[in-house]
Formats: sequence, structure tokens, C-alpha cells
Amino acid sequence: MKSPRILLPLIALSCAAPAWAHPGTQLGNGLPAGLAHPFLGLDHLLAMLLVGVWASQQTGAWQRLAPPLAFVACMAAGGYLGAAGLALPHVEAGIAVSVLGLGLLTALAARLPLAASLALIGAFALCHGHAHGAEMPAVALWSYLPGFILSTALLHGLGYLGASRVTRPAWVRGAGLASALVGGGLLLG
Repeated sequence: MKSPRILLPLIALSCAAPAWAHPGTQLGNGLPAGLAHPFLGLDHLLAMLLVGVWASQQTGAWQRLAPPLAFVACMAAGGYLGAAGLALPHVEAGIAVSVLGLGLLTALAARLPLAASLALIGAFALCHGHAHGAEMPAVALWSYLPGFILSTALLHGLGYLGASRVTRPAWVRGAGLASALVGGGLLLG
């Protein structure tokens, strides 16, 4: 019966989405802002938790480890591109699709070929990273970037550990479905 105690904090955390979660945060533009940013937007928070949750559903060490590592690497690349001012089309829609897609993958406990998993995760991460990078001043790149990389890795780990400790897979799948619905709502706008 410990599973509900683990899920409740994750659900509560996912509901906290201050209106200032994207541009104009009051945390400055360095490491504190980078550390905080992934926790402050529902879209980022859910996607990053879901990467860990979905990874926990995979079989084999590499299939579990590769998606979070790929997400962090591609997100960092996207952050650099966003900070450099390179425009990517439909980034916000890509972020919403990532929440929808990762939620569905989790709800279905889908096991894709590793190459397909990494391509999908990479595309989602590029959008998230670009959004992070576009919101920071270029002068803060080397202090902000490590912050949001560390926070992202932490959220992946929390998602993985939380889902790994749940004794009923249906609860994890239900959380995935609920997240997919949130992603659909974000997409519709």
C-alpha cells in the first residue's frame, strides 16, 4: 500500500505551475534560474518525469538508461541553439506533443526499438532545450545550462524511481494516460 504515498507527491508536484514559469522568472539568469526552470512549467515537469517513468517500463539496462541520457544530451544541444538565437519552428507545439506522446507511451507501456526511442526522445528534448535556451540571456549560457541539465536529470531519476516503486503497473499507466490528456489540452491550447 506504499504506492499511493509515492504517487501523491508526484501528482501534487505536477499540479504546481506558476504563471511566471517561462519568460520573466524572478530568479535571475544564472544557475538558480536554470535549476528552477524545469520545475516551474507543467509541460516541462511532466515531460521530464515521464521520460524516467517510461524508461522504468523498458527491459534491459541500455533500454532503460539510453532514453534519459539521450534526452539530456539533446536538450542541452537544443538549449545551446535556442540561446544562440536559432529559430526552430513549432517549439511550443513540439513540447505539448512530447507530453502527449510520452504520456501515451507510458500508458501503453510501449517498447519501441531503441533507435526509434532515441529519435523520438531526441526530437522532444530538442524542443524542450530550445525553449529553455531561448528564454535565457546568452551571457548566462554557461551558468544556466548546467542548472537545467541537472534538474532535468533529477526529474528523470524521480520519475524512474517513483514508477519503479509502484506495485501496480495500472497506476503508472493511469498516470501516463492522465499526462497524455494534459498534453492534448496543451496542444489544443
